[in-house]
Amino acid sequence: MTTILSIQSHVVFGHVGNSAAVFPLQRLGCEVWPIETVQFSSHAGYKGWRGRAFDAAMIDECVAGLAAIDVLSRCDGVLSGYLGKMEIGEAALRALQAVRGGNPNAVYACDPVIGDEGRGVYVAAGVGEFLRERAIPAATILTPNVFELEWLSGLTARDLVQTRAALAALHALGPKVVLVTSLRLEETPADALDMLASDGGNIWRLRTPRLPISVNGAGDLLSALFLFHWLKTRSAPQALASAASSVYGVVVATAASGERELALIAAQEEFVRPSRLFQPEPL
Repeated sequence: MTTILSIQSHVVFGHVGNSAAVFPLQRLGCEVWPIETVQFSSHAGYKGWRGRAFDAAMIDECVAGLAAIDVLSRCDGVLSGYLGKMEIGEAALRALQAVRGGNPNAVYACDPVIGDEGRGVYVAAGVGEFLRERAIPAATILTPNVFELEWLSGLTARDLVQTRAALAALHALGPKVVLVTSLRLEETPADALDMLASDGGNIWRLRTPRLPISVNGAGDLLSALFLFHWLKTRSAPQALASAASSVYGVVVATAASGERELALIAAQEEFVRPSRLFQPEPL
C-alpha cells in the first residue's frame, strides 16, 4: 500500500489543501498521513472566514511522534503545498529529512505555492525564495502553475520554446519531474488548457477543453493525484494522464452542480474510473 505524508492547509468547509488531497488519495487506496499547517473555516476567498495558522513546532512534534512509534520507514512520499511562512517550510524539510532517514527512497512532491496570474505573489515575504533555494533542490517532483514557473525560473513562458527553457531551468535546480499547470501558450487554442510534464529528457503535453468555471483547490488535487500515480508507475505521461483526467471529471461535475467548491464527494468515482480519459502527446 502506498503511504503519503501530506503537509498542507486544512479547511472546515470546502476543498483546498489537505481537504482536497486526503479523501481522493484514500479513495484510490492510499494511506494518507495529513499534517495541517493551518485550520481555517474556509479558504480566504470567503468573507468572514476564521481560523489560525499553526506553528512549526507542531509539525516537528507530529513527526517526532511518528518516529517514536517507528512508522516513518513505511512512508513512500511527502507532499507539501501552501506553506504560509518560511518557518513552516523549514519544518516541512525537517519532516522530509526524518522520512528519508527511515526510507532513503522516499519521494518529495513540492507544490511551490507562490502566486497566480492576475493576483501576483500572495505568500509571505521570503517564501518564494525559500522554495527556490531550499525546498526545490530537495524535491523529486515539482508542480508549479505557469506564474510560478516563470517566477522560479526567472524566464518568460509564453510559447513552447520559452517554456522548454523555463522547464530546463527548474530541472537544473534538482527536481526529476516537473508538471506545469494552467498553461495558455501562444500555441494553445482559446477553448483549451494545456499541462506539460517533463522528466528532464522528454516533455508531454495534455490538452483539455477549457471549462467555464474557476475553482479553488484543483491544483492541490492535481498535485496529490500526480504524486500517487507517479509513485505507482514511475512514468510522467501515465501519471499526467490519470491525474488530469480525474481532475477534469471533478471540475465538470462541479460546474454542473452550480457550487463553488470541488465536487469531491459527489464525483468520487472520477478518481478510480475517470469518465473521460485524456492522453498526453510527446513534444
